Amino acid sequence: MNSVVRNVSIEPAVAAAEFRGAMRHLTGGVSVITAGRAKDISGMTVTSVSSLSVEPPSLIVSINRAASSWPLIARHGVFGVNILAADQRDIAERFTGKGGLKGADRFTGASWTTRASGVPLLVGALAAVDCEVEETIERHSHVIVIGRVLDVIASERTAALAYWHGEYVAIDHEEDAARLAEVSLPSRHVHVRGPR
Repeated sequence: MNSVVRNVSIEPAVAAAEFRGAMRHLTGGVSVITAGRAKDISGMTVTSVSSLSVEPPSLIVSINRAASSWPLIARHGVFGVNILAADQRDIAERFTGKGGLKGADRFTGASWTTRASGVPLLVGALAAVDCEVEETIERHSHVIVIGRVLDVIASERTAALAYWHGEYVAIDHEEDAARLAEVSLPSRHVHVRGPR
């Protein structure tokens, strides 16, 4: 049996600032990850949520191991993913720890509910997803958490909150579709000349 040998050249690593600058071009949906139960709760704002599988329903999220939510997720084995609507920017900012808010204090000013896992889920989010931890993969400063979906609370709202170039931006399906139609459809006053 032949073994494969690879020559790996060690080149200087990409500078963190350079990588961060490149990633600012990647638009991400804004979600709040919630963890814990009862009064021992915390949460954080992320743009790292992605669906993994439909069968079984599962998703992944990348979480900094230094985040206050990580020990709660590791201890209880459950978490919530709250996909924010365009008008929930204040919630996104609160869960970044802006103003020094920590733990349960981040949850004030909004309505929360629970489902099977017991973690807080945001009432009025575009979608709130109740998850149990299926697997974790630790890499560098972060943990990739694979979550098996236990329950979903979906809203009929259409305007989402995204993060791009260091700022929150609203993405409204109805409004943006109307704008695209305005710029992509020819005007009634445009005359098309036929062959001469």
